[in-house]
Amino acid sequence: MEAAHEAAAAGAPHGTAVVATVQTGGRGQRGRAWSSAAGGLWLSVVARPASTEAIGTLAIRTGLAIAGALEARYTGMPALTLKWPNDLLMHGRKLGGILTEARWSDDRCVWVVVGVGLNVANTLPEALATQTSRLIEVHPEVTPEELFEMVATAVADASRTADPLSDEERAAFARRDALDGRMVTAPVAGTAAGITSTGALRIRAADGSLHECVAGVVPADP
Repeated sequence: MEAAHEAAAAGAPHGTAVVATVQTGGRGQRGRAWSSAAGGLWLSVVARPASTEAIGTLAIRTGLAIAGALEARYTGMPALTLKWPNDLLMHGRKLGGILTEARWSDDRCVWVVVGVGLNVANTLPEALATQTSRLIEVHPEVTPEELFEMVATAVADASRTADPLSDEERAAFARRDALDGRMVTAPVAGTAAGITSTGALRIRAADGSLHECVAGVVPADP
């Protein structure tokens, strides 16, 4: 992510990609550590979206694009789901994560770096073994090298705009929504009820009120 920000500051165009074999300081949402051992795809792409009206849609669009690309590329791939705001799941376990970081000049977004961490054949921390998945579980021959161009292209295409999500995009997300109808405890306790056009999570509280959450970690029922 830092190398991509440096490239963007030096004028790198939209779609410039930076890839690492190993990350020693990998990070996820809200600064959490992200295990980035050899064998995974650790990729950051410089994005200069034509519109930044709804920055919160970039992670959603990127997740949809990567899920679609993987399913189209590999026969027998199970249907992948998305957990708001930025997780890609396979068999209900985390396959990858998406991190977006914008840089601003006054009130203008100058660029966004879209980071993708995808578990391919990397060793996973033992403590996370039951919560995570890897692509080699369904395609033992897959390598991060063969995924690089496909995923980088998907990210670049998905981040050309940060307009509000269209009805078709929201419907596509709904078909992959891992939280839909499930009880969540945060950012607001209640039942997950889809997303808005700007990428916010809708949660219906026990009293029937509907809340729109733009950020947060969402613990869900098993």
